[in-house]
Amino acid sequence: MFEVTVEAGFSSGHYLRNYRGKCENPHGHNYKVFVTLVGEKLDEAGMLLDFKLLKQVMRPTVDYLDHFMINDLAPFDKEINPSAENLAKYFYEQTSSQLHEMTGGRVRVKDCTLYETDTSFARYYE
Repeated sequence: MFEVTVEAGFSSGHYLRNYRGKCENPHGHNYKVFVTLVGEKLDEAGMLLDFKLLKQVMRPTVDYLDHFMINDLAPFDKEINPSAENLAKYFYEQTSSQLHEMTGGRVRVKDCTLYETDTSFARYYE
C-alpha cells in the first residue's frame, strides 16, 4: 500500500452548541487539516496522486470554511456541531467524493486529521 498526505490551513470562528464552558462562546482557531490517501497502485508517473491535485481537491472545502463563522455554514448551521471531530469527518466526506470521481476508486481517503490547536486534534476514518 502507498500513502500520501497533504496539509492545508484555514482560520475560522465557531462555537459549540449543547456545551458548557468557554467554547460555547464564539471564538476562532487557526486550523490545520491533513488528508492522507491510500492505494495499492501508482499511476503512469509512479505517483499515488500528485500532491498538487490533492491540494486542488482540498481547496474548495478550505475556501468554503476560511474566514467564516462555521456555525453559519451548512451543514453546521443546524444540528451538526462544528467540533473538531465533525470538521474532520466533513473533510473526509468532501475529499472522498471528489477523489472517487477523479481516480475511479484507485485512490481513497485513509483519514483526515484536523488540528484545532497546536496540541489538540481529531481524526476521522472509515
